[in-house]
Amino acid sequence: MLRKLYNKVMNRIIIRPNCKIGLNNEKNRIEWIEKALKRIPKGSRILDAGAGELQYKKYCAHLNYVSQDFSEYDGTGDGSGLQMKKWNCDKIDIVSDIINIPEPDLSFDAIMCTEVLEHIPHPELAIKEFSRLIKKNGHLILTAPFCSLTHFSPYHFYTGFNKYFYLNILNENGFKVIESTPNGNYFEYLAQELMRLPEIACKYSKYSLSVYEYYFIKVLLKVLEKISKKDKRSFELLNYGYNVYAIKL
Repeated sequence: MLRKLYNKVMNRIIIRPNCKIGLNNEKNRIEWIEKALKRIPKGSRILDAGAGELQYKKYCAHLNYVSQDFSEYDGTGDGSGLQMKKWNCDKIDIVSDIINIPEPDLSFDAIMCTEVLEHIPHPELAIKEFSRLIKKNGHLILTAPFCSLTHFSPYHFYTGFNKYFYLNILNENGFKVIESTPNGNYFEYLAQELMRLPEIACKYSKYSLSVYEYYFIKVLLKVLEKISKKDKRSFELLNYGYNVYAIKL
């Protein structure tokens, strides 16, 4: 407990001030999803597949929103890796397996599935199910990590997905990719993980970084920030994840 408090304080007073790189993964993704949802016509019926705690429902006020989740994750999982501690799926509309959703063919004008594919044993079958459910010219919004640490275990089956996964699997299931936008780049991803170092060292090595080691991390973050400003397509190697917008043909 004292180590955790110490790490939290040192992170706040040494690393966070003036260090902006590596902090925008979720922020970038939320902003993109909000804009993508605005592209869907008012009154459209949208399925939020793997909706969890309905994080994006607030951006669907102009839509007929329906949520789906298997509702088995409780926040603690099997205790391995990164867990949420608390997780509430009580407001889910459809409780089912994502590859077998009890709705008729062509039931939805749009489907949104965000940060879910890595938690499905067979993500290609989920895409196939989405194709069954979406009407012609319907919209599909997908996001998932390019690379991720173990989280929500035991429901974590893939570390991430490259853009070529989306291009291939969506084409096979009758979708046309309209947009495939990388979130972040190689240097931003490294910075994100470098910021995790004190927490991971504490949890898995019972090691608390010294003040000097915290300042060393800060120096490295500054270097990454400087390099990132001159970045030219390093997202091809590594990024937070791809934001994908597709249309059903």
